[in-house]
Amino acid sequence: MEDFEKGHVLEPTNASILTICANVKKDLKDYVEAFKDIDKVHVIQPNNAYILMIHENVKRILKDYVGALEDLDKAHVLEPHNAYILTFCKDVKNKLKDYVGALENLDKVDVFELNNAFIFMFHGGVKSNLGDYVGALEDLEKAHVLKPNDAF
Repeated sequence: MEDFEKGHVLEPTNASILTICANVKKDLKDYVEAFKDIDKVHVIQPNNAYILMIHENVKRILKDYVGALEDLDKAHVLEPHNAYILTFCKDVKNKLKDYVGALENLDKVDVFELNNAFIFMFHGGVKSNLGDYVGALEDLEKAHVLKPNDAF
């Protein structure tokens, strides 16, 4: 961390150094400082989906789910076929108890991630939250058929 801080002093607008600093601080659970660093990167590179995803991750850790969803929506516009972004949207929407929205995000992933056991598993979890236990069981069974030896 000390070396990256020295690099940041030498090149204060170097987005790569700031991003690494933010990730290290996040790993060290210094979320406030991590957010400050990634916020600086976001100013330097406002249309970078990867930076928006780190930004939202820190917000999610800080329990700013509305802010996290705003970042994910921006990232989704930049990379509409990124399954990770849509899956993280599902996670945040679950936290906000927007289960219908979470299911909509998973349906978008289904379009370009056909027969993905994890997506079926996520579908099952969201449908369970909606009280659709039969639908949840159907999706979980599809996941089980695709990955019969998966502990999840």
